[in-house]
Amino acid sequence: MVDLSFFRQMWHRIQEDDVPALAAQLAYFLLLSLFPLLIFLVTLVPYLPITEVDILAFFDDYAPGDTMDLIRNSLEDIMEKDGKLLSFGLIATIWTASNGINAIVTAFNRAYRVKETRSFIVSRLMAIILTFAMIFVFLVALILPVFGKEIGIWLFANFGLREEFIHVWNMLRWLISILILFVVFLGLYWIAPNKKLTCISGLPGSVFATAGWVLVSIGFSYYVSNIASYTATYGSIGAIIVLMLWLYLSAYIIIIGGEINAYFSEKKAGC
Repeated sequence: MVDLSFFRQMWHRIQEDDVPALAAQLAYFLLLSLFPLLIFLVTLVPYLPITEVDILAFFDDYAPGDTMDLIRNSLEDIMEKDGKLLSFGLIATIWTASNGINAIVTAFNRAYRVKETRSFIVSRLMAIILTFAMIFVFLVALILPVFGKEIGIWLFANFGLREEFIHVWNMLRWLISILILFVVFLGLYWIAPNKKLTCISGLPGSVFATAGWVLVSIGFSYYVSNIASYTATYGSIGAIIVLMLWLYLSAYIIIIGGEINAYFSEKKAGC
């Protein structure tokens, strides 16, 4: 059972490891990775049973305020200029995402009080593997609801199921996206730190990061849409500021998840 000492220890770790600065660094690399990733995914659309709308819909579930309009318009402008961006999107995604993974590695190593001893090649190779793994898992998360909808329609048509069944089936898209987030976080917490860990050791942080990211994204989206008015204050760059704040909050949660895993790892080692 988690007591008050846990929260005191976590607050101390956040201050000692300078989590706010690490979150800002990670948010910067997440921003650089976002559009190359979207370009790469959109250029794969002709080869997959999904559409550009399906890809953007995944982000639309969580992205706050006018952020989706910014992402959608920017992506359309890029794709109109050059439709043959598959190779560029792949290279840019791998490179920028590897920088983002390195920022995560730095944060997790600091949480576990270990130094990075892996070579540059090994670190980059690990980042590339994790990048491809996340892209693959993300594509599965997009494809499954598409097939699920088709299966639901087929069952509805052939077995006389009630119309409510389709609505319930469509809600599974949320569960699949949450599950995919959990798998991605678990993989990061397990592999990224320069410390031999078990997969189970990443569970506490993965649960926190998944639940925290979903709740914060939904809450921040509500705040931006109904309370704050960044567009009125900052004009056309309001959406960019909202996007950066969202990525910063996301990075903060990811790093805290690593701190939670490190805390329980140290506690277990001390027993």
